[in-house]
Amino acid sequence: METLEWIRFFVGAAFLIGGILTFAFELLGVFRFHYVLNRMQIAATGDTLGIGFSLIGLMIMSGWNFTTLKFFLIVMLLWFSSPVSSHMLARLEVMSNPHLADDCELPEEILSEKSTKTDEGDRLEAFVELDGEEKN
Repeated sequence: METLEWIRFFVGAAFLIGGILTFAFELLGVFRFHYVLNRMQIAATGDTLGIGFSLIGLMIMSGWNFTTLKFFLIVMLLWFSSPVSSHMLARLEVMSNPHLADDCELPEEILSEKSTKTDEGDRLEAFVELDGEEKN
């Protein structure tokens, strides 16, 4: 029985070390990449994988109990919420950055959608000065 405890400990520790290494590579990638969408992609992927590895390691070390179920629910919540929030932030960057085509290739649908939104924004700015007062 003691042998199984040690095996469970080493497998759980291996998952925890894998999670810590994933977080370390994620941190390195965030500082190495220069463009915001690249940074967001590596951060979202690293968070999802690192948190998954770490919590699976904690689940293995904890054994089969109610705490394991809580860890599993946390993993599910983070696996669903992290990619969705990163996708929403990436869409915001794509729609709000007027110089995005300088940094990456964009499909024609996005380029045409951005040009119509930019035209509407230019017309709006014609009516409003920078300090927020309306022009006559």
